[in-house]
Amino acid sequence: METNLGELQDHRRVLRVRIRDGDADAFGELFDAYARSVYNHVYRLTGDWSAAEDMVSLTFLEAWRLRGRVEEEGGSLRPWLLGVATNVTRNARRAARRHAAAVARLPREQAVADFADEVAERVDDKEQLAVVTAALATLRRAEREVLALCVWSGLSYAAAAEALGVPVGTVRSRLSRARTKLAKHMEPPSGRGQMRDDRNTAVRPVREGNR
Repeated sequence: METNLGELQDHRRVLRVRIRDGDADAFGELFDAYARSVYNHVYRLTGDWSAAEDMVSLTFLEAWRLRGRVEEEGGSLRPWLLGVATNVTRNARRAARRHAAAVARLPREQAVADFADEVAERVDDKEQLAVVTAALATLRRAEREVLALCVWSGLSYAAAAEALGVPVGTVRSRLSRARTKLAKHMEPPSGRGQMRDDRNTAVRPVREGNR
């Protein structure tokens, strides 16, 4: 067991050095290992399949840009990547709000079509998604980010704090508030159909582990 742990630590150290040095093959390994985790995390923040797919690409582009900040010593790079994904999503939301505001100022005949219905049709169980979406809408952004990292992505308080750049105590308090709010707004999905699409696991509190 100690030998296996030592080998894992050595592998992580070598991977961190390779990534910091701009090794494309190392980034490919990083993508293969964590792209799904990044996708799930961003979907939980946005509730949009298409946006999540775009954010995965943007996250790894941003990770490449920030590769020089990766330290040689450390554990899994998953918390760091999820932190990058969180920041990328924040920036994308700000850009979307600015775009929406610009569109709102256009004459009515130039208004951009609303594709919300098209997105919703891609979800099998609309009723269950509506319950989840409504409950998550009661959370502040910071609370939702902590919930996504700790509950769905399975990060420890310390790893989530590292990803978000906040104290561990802040993570604990935000998560506590998020759980309290969700308890008030979420009803057990009794009698509702099971979600069939594998992607729908993204909206359920399944812990992904921390490799």
